[in-house]
Amino acid sequence: MSILVIGATGTIGSLVTQGLANANVEVKALVRQAGKRAFPAGVTEVVADLTDVASMRTALSSVRTLFLLNAVTPDEVTQALVTLNLAREAGIERIVYLSVIHADTFSNVPHFTGKYTVERMIERLDIPATILRPAYFMQNDRMVQQTIQDYSVYPMPIGAAGVCMIDARDIADVAVAELLRRDKAAAALDRLTLELIGPQALTGASVANIWSAVLGREVAYGGDDVVAFEGQLASHGPAWLAYDMRLMMEGIQADGMRAAEGTVERLQTLIGHPLRTYEDFVREAVAGV
Repeated sequence: MSILVIGATGTIGSLVTQGLANANVEVKALVRQAGKRAFPAGVTEVVADLTDVASMRTALSSVRTLFLLNAVTPDEVTQALVTLNLAREAGIERIVYLSVIHADTFSNVPHFTGKYTVERMIERLDIPATILRPAYFMQNDRMVQQTIQDYSVYPMPIGAAGVCMIDARDIADVAVAELLRRDKAAAALDRLTLELIGPQALTGASVANIWSAVLGREVAYGGDDVVAFEGQLASHGPAWLAYDMRLMMEGIQADGMRAAEGTVERLQTLIGHPLRTYEDFVREAVAGV
């Protein structure tokens, strides 16, 4: 029996796939089209589509443990609920689901509430799962790195309430640890929810200061204008997604993204190393790592 990674071609999923391969377990990577991405040695491609029930039944038929990551799409909730129902039908009792921090409180943000709906299904049906709730990914800022370096402005309107950004590699390390823990257990384990945060609460101003220190010149914070932020995103992608991201930024400005005291220590014990800092991320990004 194997571990199936859904979302295997994305930032987190590819890291999870690599981490599992490094642990020498049998890994299957779900893809919609064969051969579009190279996977580590020993990883088997499984061609299926989350909206195609027949292909998903086949994909889940020889799986012991499941990692479920759904991209932010208009039918994200349907994809997740159908997949979890099919996993129950296949007798899979070892699941790790990637949600988002404050899914239960950012109730007006579509993709947050979508993930919370999936969490409620997991709880209501008592599905043996670990729910991972990560904060804002540091790697999201790769999208604006060129803007920062060209114009000396940090443009993400994260405000001043404090965002404990987390490195995608640390998210993947936690996911791998939980997948292996569940996969190796003699029987299904109790349900668990883990909030995933980085080691420091960051503001727009403090992030700009970090970029300033690494680049050796002043970088300013672009401010809290979420209307302009939405417009910029909408000029490059779907309007519904731009509005979703605007609502998320409004929530971040109002409430921040933090977790309970002791969370950092708990995560570091789980993954066996210190959580990466935002300064580490920026130095690597500037160096082209």
